[in-house]
Amino acid sequence: MNATNQFRILLILSVATICSLANATVRASDTLTIAQCRQMALQHNRQKRIATLAAQEALHTQAATRTLFLPSLTANAALAYSNGNLTASIPGGLLPVGATDAMQGFVPNGSYAWFPGLEMKMKSHTLCHTGVQLTQPLYMGGKIRAAYSIARMVGELQRMAVRKTEAEVIEEADKAYAQAVKATALHQVALRYMALVEELERNVQSAVNHGMKMRTDLLKVQVRKNEVELQLLRTQNAIRLATMNLCHVMGLQLDAPVAVHMSYPDADSIPPMDGTSVEARPEYGMLDHQTRIAQRQVDIARSEMLPQLALTAGYGYNRGLELNGRLLLHDWSFAGGVGLTVPLYHFGEHTHKVRAAKLRLEQARTEQEDKCSLMMLEVSQCASRLQEAFKEMEVSERSLAQATDNMQVCLRQYMAGTEPLSEYLEAQLLWQKASEAAVDAGFQRYLGTVAYLKATGKLTSE
Repeated sequence: MNATNQFRILLILSVATICSLANATVRASDTLTIAQCRQMALQHNRQKRIATLAAQEALHTQAATRTLFLPSLTANAALAYSNGNLTASIPGGLLPVGATDAMQGFVPNGSYAWFPGLEMKMKSHTLCHTGVQLTQPLYMGGKIRAAYSIARMVGELQRMAVRKTEAEVIEEADKAYAQAVKATALHQVALRYMALVEELERNVQSAVNHGMKMRTDLLKVQVRKNEVELQLLRTQNAIRLATMNLCHVMGLQLDAPVAVHMSYPDADSIPPMDGTSVEARPEYGMLDHQTRIAQRQVDIARSEMLPQLALTAGYGYNRGLELNGRLLLHDWSFAGGVGLTVPLYHFGEHTHKVRAAKLRLEQARTEQEDKCSLMMLEVSQCASRLQEAFKEMEVSERSLAQATDNMQVCLRQYMAGTEPLSEYLEAQLLWQKASEAAVDAGFQRYLGTVAYLKATGKLTSE
């Protein structure tokens, strides 16, 4: 009966540890929390960095598009050389002299004046121009406003893409963390199972030495012990591989000495289920912005059919064109005006562009409706699986308690000689299976919680 009491104490401790998954740690000095794993995974993940860089790029694009509303100032210079010359001459001679009459016009008075003639030589040679020009768009058919709106929505879309990537990285880190927790818990189960078998081996060995039990009972226990040793090796390998995977996700060396808590955070109650709302998901916002961008692209295509008005002003220096050895252009000057462009006919080019943009808009709306429907279906599926996981956890805990009671009864009956050893070994095996099922149920419950939070857009690093 003394051995029976020892078994009871060991089993009670085992049930309490497995059912509650208390905060035991493998190595307290190196134990990582789920928050630390998430933070390290987010800092290491390259896809997260790519998404962040894309969001920063979108901000600069938005700032660049905003400047289209403002005037642009440009400096320009041109230099040209030509060896062409222009020569023109007017022959001399006598020119009549007269007066102008209101009724008859020019009336000669009979006298003449001598005109010596005129010869003009124009050389282009080197021509240069330099100056600055200011252009202020006044009306571009709504193109600039639509482009700026698109740039802003692209910025929002990229920020939502960062949130989406963060949720994926957090989910990956949580899975790796949960795998490590599960592997450690299964190793603890195997250790407790080995302790039970070794205690049974000592009791049977003592009974065989005193002639109370047959040697076949001892051989059966030793065969079971060999099986448990193999299970211990497998659980140790599982811990090593799960830890390596967790280190990979966090960006550490694969052989880094880390350990995890043997409990899942915030997994004791079902998260509030608010129907099938997906509006908090970044994917939903991305689809909405893609549709709105397609609408603005229709506006841009339509702007090609509207008038465009711009104000221009320039100030510059011109030099060149010699006439009879004297420069004609050699001064600073100012010029300004308003330019208007009205498209008249382009053989239907702009009309087809507008129709194509409208078709792209319709595609975006259809895709949004389809994917939103799939996301709502995903939320419903995750909610159902999560409810099943909590129910499975409840059933596995009840089964573990029943398997523990069954093993205690079989132990008492075996010690009293009213039940063969095989029944007690079978009861131990049932307890081991129930313990592993309880560990797996806790694992599935946590993964189900993570999947539901991600499906509803509530999975964050906070």
